[in-house]
Amino acid sequence: MGILAAHLNDAGIVVCDDEQILYREPGVALLEDDQLTTGSLAYENARLKPRHIHNRFWSGLTIEPLADRRFHHLSAADLVSRQLEQIWKRVAKPGDQLAVAVPAWMTTENLGLLLGIAAELKIPVIAMVDAAVAATRRHYVHAVPVHIDIGLHSATMTRLLQEGEAQVERSAVIDDCGLLALQENWLRTIAEVFVQQSRFDPLHTAETEQVLQDRIPAWLDVAASAETVAMEIEYRGIAHRAEIESLQLVAAAAPVYQNLVSNLRALYRAEDTPAIQLSARAARMPGLAETLKTRVGGETYLLEAGATARGLIHRVPGHQPSGALTLRRHLPWDQAPVDVDVSKSASGGRPTHLLFGDSARYLGSAPLVLGTQPEDGERWLDLGQDMPGVSRRHCALVSDHEQCVITDYSRYGTFLNGHRIDGSAALQTGDVIRIGTPGFELKLIAAEQRDGA
Repeated sequence: MGILAAHLNDAGIVVCDDEQILYREPGVALLEDDQLTTGSLAYENARLKPRHIHNRFWSGLTIEPLADRRFHHLSAADLVSRQLEQIWKRVAKPGDQLAVAVPAWMTTENLGLLLGIAAELKIPVIAMVDAAVAATRRHYVHAVPVHIDIGLHSATMTRLLQEGEAQVERSAVIDDCGLLALQENWLRTIAEVFVQQSRFDPLHTAETEQVLQDRIPAWLDVAASAETVAMEIEYRGIAHRAEIESLQLVAAAAPVYQNLVSNLRALYRAEDTPAIQLSARAARMPGLAETLKTRVGGETYLLEAGATARGLIHRVPGHQPSGALTLRRHLPWDQAPVDVDVSKSASGGRPTHLLFGDSARYLGSAPLVLGTQPEDGERWLDLGQDMPGVSRRHCALVSDHEQCVITDYSRYGTFLNGHRIDGSAALQTGDVIRIGTPGFELKLIAAEQRDGA
């Protein structure tokens, strides 16, 4: 009799005991006429049988019938049940109990349904903990940690409080920034390189497309430590070879990375020192850690494989009475604290002016206030009375020798690159501020003259 811990990330569900990882497979299902297969075996057929693949049943856990009319008798809950049943049969011994780490995209309804499925399968769940909290085992001194993980369809970012333990303060789920979106970008880029260098298109057949998908993880590992990656695909007895620069893989992921950067910057206040904690899956993405550190500042910390499940099993909360199982959003640390270098700042370029229409307003030590009703003695940018969602004294921008900062005073919110800021944020050249609904857009620029049109 023992305790197992599971991390329910659909990009790679992990189950471990206190010694080793027992299971690590994606939340993917292959539905054929008389057979339901889940995990790695299903994923290995994703390109070969795309119409039979389902990969949203964990992130869309409901009892509603599947959209595919051929399988209208099944729901996402049925697929979750099958994979959970197969996992438990493979890893559990008589008397074992399960603690689960759940991602931020799982709602209260999802969790209730999950517990019901586990009860039907006679899997004794003794604890549910937020995945970011489970992964965070140490105090980041003088800094604010944000934990980042990547699922199949979305990325999650969780800002953590550190008042004697790790505790969820705020989470963001970024859609279309998951592993599948990145994989599609890399597939197209790699295929183009093969066509250019060997006149072979690996996307021409489902068979070679599947081979391409299966080999991407190994090629990404090489890209993490080498400037170029040698690639080979064999088809009908002929070996086709190509070489890709690691920077090409980073460039292919740039749209996703930029979205992650924008969301992460909105989670940090101007006075914060970032401690960016990346799951092993996120850390594996070529150039992501470097991009976040450069654009957001602070330090990045890369976790080992299975860190979330391991962090949970070593800190499983005390058993709760039957029927009282609730999601835990805080846990004590169990590892030594780390001192974060507070001098590491972002290098995105400090803006000198705010561009509104054809007019550029200088940003200096005297605050530039934006709103609808100016006050005597303040530098002011009047936004007028016509736009909904603009406060009288909406926000202010100030710049010194260290950084340019925007502070939000409104009840409607101020948006930085499309994301609402949390009180204040550090600004970079090229940023776009939106105020109001549908809103005014103002751009941060660097210019030589103080004022002008």
